[in-house]
Amino acid sequence: MATEATQADDPDAYAELMDRYGRISAIGDASGVLGWDQQVMMPEGGTPARSKQLSALSATSHELLTTDEFGDALEAAESADLDDGQRAAVREIRRKHERAVRVDTDLVERISRTTSEALPVWTQAKDEDDFDSFAPVLDDLVDLKREYARQIDPDADPYEVLFADYEPYLGLDTAERVLGRLREELVPLIDAIEESEADLADPFSGTYPEADQEALARDTLDLLGYDWDRGRLDVSAHPFTSGTQFDARITTRFDESDPLGALTSTVHEFGHATYALGLPDDSYGTPLGEARDLSVHESQSRLWENHVGRSQPFWNLLAPAVEERLDTDASPQDFYEAANRIYPENRIRVEADELTYHMHIVLRFEIERDLISGDLAVEDVPEVWNEKMDEYLGVTPDTDAEGCLQDIHWSHGSFGYFPTYSLGSVLAAQLHDAAAAEIDDLDGHVEAGEFDALHEWLTANVHRHGKRYRTPELVEEATGSEYSADAFLDYANEKFAALYDL
Repeated sequence: MATEATQADDPDAYAELMDRYGRISAIGDASGVLGWDQQVMMPEGGTPARSKQLSALSATSHELLTTDEFGDALEAAESADLDDGQRAAVREIRRKHERAVRVDTDLVERISRTTSEALPVWTQAKDEDDFDSFAPVLDDLVDLKREYARQIDPDADPYEVLFADYEPYLGLDTAERVLGRLREELVPLIDAIEESEADLADPFSGTYPEADQEALARDTLDLLGYDWDRGRLDVSAHPFTSGTQFDARITTRFDESDPLGALTSTVHEFGHATYALGLPDDSYGTPLGEARDLSVHESQSRLWENHVGRSQPFWNLLAPAVEERLDTDASPQDFYEAANRIYPENRIRVEADELTYHMHIVLRFEIERDLISGDLAVEDVPEVWNEKMDEYLGVTPDTDAEGCLQDIHWSHGSFGYFPTYSLGSVLAAQLHDAAAAEIDDLDGHVEAGEFDALHEWLTANVHRHGKRYRTPELVEEATGSEYSADAFLDYANEKFAALYDL
């Protein structure tokens, strides 16, 4: 162990730590590319080799992060004379290191191998509506993640430990409070909408070839300003974004009877990619060049999907392209109404409307928390899922494929992820309000197809900071106020009251 005097006198300590961390970061990014390939392009028979590749990379990354040499380099950097950004980077590395050293490398390797092998099992189970074939793998993943949480902190709520992997600074208590408030305040609004006699337009009644929908998706990405030199659009079973500030790839999926679903998911993933592409190039490989966890990441996708992509100005802009690509005959107002229809009968989260979407999140949060705590057996998930769907949305899935098998996250072992969707949606409204207050006539910019001002505002206030600030600090820096659900609920009530004559 280096002495305190040596640490304090070492002007190169920070650079050495970043060099070590940069190798770990590069391994993680390489794993991300392999994961993207597995979901998009890899031959079906490639899983046995891919699981070993990803497992080896995970183990190598974990070993590098937990060596005595890395710990020495971290201590030396903490004792060096650092500026605010450097101190923030070291803080984030310290947190990651402290969690990692508590977890056995063997467990990290087993989790990686199991999640890689789980992906094709989930895909086939979903395609064949066969939960029983996925249940043993899910059971293994639940056990592995419980053990992972136990090794990190045996005295803590295991779900809280897992949640902190995705949102370390808002806290599970904040997630519970926000989800509870959304459940309490959105349900009456949804009920009022269902009782309304307003008849919103639905111009998408035919079938629309995938090639035409893809052309429209690419047109839309062009309008929004997607950097094709650093990104690409592909198709996957579940839309996702993967990458860095140099290579941020998005995927979507197409349903010939639902062109709006593909379009909104494409805009959603564009928001994620824009965040990655907005991170500072010169901080790549350090925490200052990494996104501030998933609540903030989700705020970017939901801002572009909902506050831009479902807005009246956006549909005034996009209507001609929709008419050209999909051969429709409808007004911008018709398209705007279609993009904002509320339909609680929808059973699929990624196709859900802007309000009932959050009931899907509440349902998943409650189920996975009970799974991790041991209060729910894997074999009982389909039954409980259907009961909660009926309770929260008044519908029951016809199949497990459109019920508990619909999302990919559990095959990734991503327990604790789902609350960040609602946390991010809430933050999206808060950020959009702040941007609109500073950008003169933001709606006018959107309608004119001029997105530079919004890109620049988000980059200046969110993207360029990387992980310099903890989540609550970043929110205050960007908006001037504490994190709150107020802006989202005000936005939802105002928007849908106008649409549905409430």
